[in-house]
Amino acid sequence: MRIAVILGSTRPGRRSEAVAQWVLNIANTRTDATFELIDLAEVNLPFLDEPVPALFGEYANAHTREWASRIASYDGFVFITPEYNHSFPAVLKNALDYLYAEWNDKAAGFVGLGGGGGLRAVEQLRLVLAELKVATVRTQVVLGRGALQEGLQQHDELNAMLDELVAWASALRSVRAVAA
Repeated sequence: MRIAVILGSTRPGRRSEAVAQWVLNIANTRTDATFELIDLAEVNLPFLDEPVPALFGEYANAHTREWASRIASYDGFVFITPEYNHSFPAVLKNALDYLYAEWNDKAAGFVGLGGGGGLRAVEQLRLVLAELKVATVRTQVVLGRGALQEGLQQHDELNAMLDELVAWASALRSVRAVAA
């Protein structure tokens, strides 16, 4: 079972980088899945430049085919998203919009941060992922303003979210097998 931890911000000085490392440190103590970081700052996709909608899977650009191959290899995702103006960052929306089938029938969990713990960003992200046929788990981690707090509550929430995520990702493997 492979889970990508997607760092959904490229902003200079981003707090989400420390959050992603915290998630990985805890996730990598588990034995039920492997967790790998995808930093959208390193992926560096241009603003959507595909002439055909992703729904058709006819990718014209090498960077899109590489992105598709990478995302297709995962069973699930943990999205680390700050909240910008009551939503998630444009770079994350752009990365999602590049693909369609590669996201389908997989599971996702969330770590939101910022004002209000990123709750509104996660709410909007759930809507977009539903259109991409991604099953989202209920439990999410909420980190408010200030320094990253690695307290017991956040640790417990993260483990509960990861438990749900791995269970759903595992169940959805059979759905993908039937569809193939």
